[in-house]
Amino acid sequence: MKSSVFLFFGATSAFLGVAFGAFGAHGLKTMISPEMLAVYKTGVEYQMWHSFGLIVIALMQQHDMQSRLLKWAGGLMFLGIILFSGSLYALAILNLPILGAITPIGGVSFLISWSLLIIFSGKKSSHNKRYKSSRY
Repeated sequence: MKSSVFLFFGATSAFLGVAFGAFGAHGLKTMISPEMLAVYKTGVEYQMWHSFGLIVIALMQQHDMQSRLLKWAGGLMFLGIILFSGSLYALAILNLPILGAITPIGGVSFLISWSLLIIFSGKKSSHNKRYKSSRY
C-alpha cells in the first residue's frame, strides 16, 4: 500500500506536539504568566488531538486513495494545526493579542475537516449497504 502524506504530517505533528508540550512544561513555566501558559497548553492539546486525526485520515486513505473528501479533510486539518495551535503558541510566547484573531480560522478549518470526515463516513456506509453480499 502506498504511504500517505497525512501519515507523515500526523506523525511529525505528534512528535512536535510532545516536544512543544515538554518545552512549555519545563522551559516556559517561569517565563510566561499562568494565563499564557494555559493558552500554550491549549495549543499543544489541540495539536495532539488533530495529529491523531491526520493519522486516522491516512489510515482511511488506505481504503480509498482517490477520495477528495479525505484529501480536503487532511489538508484542512493540517492547516488548522498550523493556524490554531501555531497562533496560540505565538500568542503565549510573544504576548501579541492580535495573533488571537488567527486562532478562529484554524478552528473553522478543524470543524470543516471533521465535517468532511462525517460526510465521508456516511458515503462509505451507504455504499457498503448497497453492495453488501448476502450469505444466501
